[in-house]
Amino acid sequence: MGTLDGKTLFITGASRGIGLAIALRAAADGANVVIAAKTADPNPKLPGTIFTAAREIERAGGKALPLQVDIRFEEQIAAAAAKAAETFGGIDILVNNASAISLTGTLQTPMKRFDLMFGVNVRGTFAASQALLPYLLKAKNPHILTLSPPLSLDPKWFGNHCAYTMAKYGMSMCVLGMAEEFREAGVAVNALWPRTVIATAALAMIPGVEFRNCRKPEIVAEAAHGILTRDSRACTGNCFLDDEVLAAEGVTDLSRYAVEPGAPLLPDLFL
Repeated sequence: MGTLDGKTLFITGASRGIGLAIALRAAADGANVVIAAKTADPNPKLPGTIFTAAREIERAGGKALPLQVDIRFEEQIAAAAAKAAETFGGIDILVNNASAISLTGTLQTPMKRFDLMFGVNVRGTFAASQALLPYLLKAKNPHILTLSPPLSLDPKWFGNHCAYTMAKYGMSMCVLGMAEEFREAGVAVNALWPRTVIATAALAMIPGVEFRNCRKPEIVAEAAHGILTRDSRACTGNCFLDDEVLAAEGVTDLSRYAVEPGAPLLPDLFL
């Protein structure tokens, strides 16, 4: 595998969960990590803040820049991007990880929640990509990696939670469009999605799912690392699955990523 040593990653929603796991894997290489997330003060319902994440990243061997950012507001993203570039001398990678979820039907989805999902997932992904691209276009091996699923028009993915599906697919459509738009410029734009449900704080939003039937966020982080160390000109426009990326890297024994080895694993949504 290649290395992210000396690279600067701008990760949205990196104060916890998959975003933090990706940050820690990069930090182990000696990367610089910009933690662009909302949580500056402890939340009794959710673990982690931008500052606790920064301490973990630095303990793991990286350099951290915690910035409070709500990606629904483009001026906050722009200010954070400028601060990141000033601090680290440029930006090499954007990870669009921040996401809002509500697995509710049409009549059970308040418009406030609808707006949150579209504001964070679709608009936030587009806005972050737009703001970071001027910096990425100056980088040697630039990547945008978005945590979103493969696109499918199978009605079964829409029937139970239409709004959420549209919001997540909107992120994937950003990948589809931007990969083609910036192909000649050499900016890799890819999506990554886990094969199984991942044990994160977001799991509480999925009724009936137990941690024992999940994998740890580290499997997604390892897959992200595998993608982000590839040649950006030769790796773009893909909707990757975490286990397929690891298999390509020669990693086929995934038992260490299970929360409870041997327990049946629950496939993630959209697969």
